Amino acid sequence: MPDLHPMTRQHAILALVVSLILPAFQLHGQTPDARGYIVQVGDTVPSFSLTDVNGHIYTDESLLGQTYVLQFTASWCSVCRQEMPHLEAEVWQPFQERNFTLLGVDLDEPRDKVASFAAQMGVSYPMCPDEGGGVFYCMAAPKSGVTRNVVVAPDGRIAMLTRLFNEEEFAQMVALVDRLTSAP
Repeated sequence: MPDLHPMTRQHAILALVVSLILPAFQLHGQTPDARGYIVQVGDTVPSFSLTDVNGHIYTDESLLGQTYVLQFTASWCSVCRQEMPHLEAEVWQPFQERNFTLLGVDLDEPRDKVASFAAQMGVSYPMCPDEGGGVFYCMAAPKSGVTRNVVVAPDGRIAMLTRLFNEEEFAQMVALVDRLTSAP
C-alpha cells in the first residue's frame, strides 16, 4: 500500500474489508435478520426447484395452492436430528392428508447421503438434497446455520420462520399449519 496518512490508510483498509464482506450479507438486497434470514414473513417465497431422493420434483409453482414447510436440515446437525422426529410425528403424520407437504431440504449433501440420513432418522416425508445450498441461500445468509423451517401459506407467501428447535415456537408452527390446512 502506498504511503498514506495513518487515518487514510485505515479508511482504505476498512473500505476494502467492507467491499469484500458486505455482498455476502446483502443477498437479494437484504441484510440478514438476527436469526440469519434474508426473507420475512409476508414475502412471496423465493423461486425454487427441489428433487427428492425418489426423483419427485417440487417447485414453488407446483406447491402453490397448498400449505408447505421447507425444513432445512443436514445429517451433521445435532439440533436437526432432535427436531426431525417431532416434525414426523407432529407435523407430517397429522397433516399430510390435508393438502400439505413437508419437505426436508438437506443443505449441501449428496443424494445418497440424504437418502441414508432420512432412513436413519425414520422420516417418511420427502427429503431433498440442496447441493450447493441454492435454495437455502435464497432464504438465509451463508453460515447462518440450518435447523430452520419456512412455513408457506397456500398463496405462496411466507407465514412463519423458525430457527433452531424451541418447543414453544414449534408448537406455534404446528398450530399455524393446523389453521392453514383446516377446511374453511
